[in-house]
Amino acid sequence: MRPIKLVRGAASAGLTDETPDSEVVAAMVADPNLIQRPIVEVGEKAVVARPIDKALELVAG
Repeated sequence: MRPIKLVRGAASAGLTDETPDSEVVAAMVADPNLIQRPIVEVGEKAVVARPIDKALELVAG
């Protein structure tokens, strides 16, 4: 999953799909409020668990 997919309000933060991943991560470090939560990780897969059904699908495999 690309970091931009974890950003809440990307446009208002000046971030787009074309923004390099390193810049997106730097923005998330500088302002943790940009990070959507919760993020659920199982093995090598991760989802933003909104709605919770996405997490349940990941866990169920």
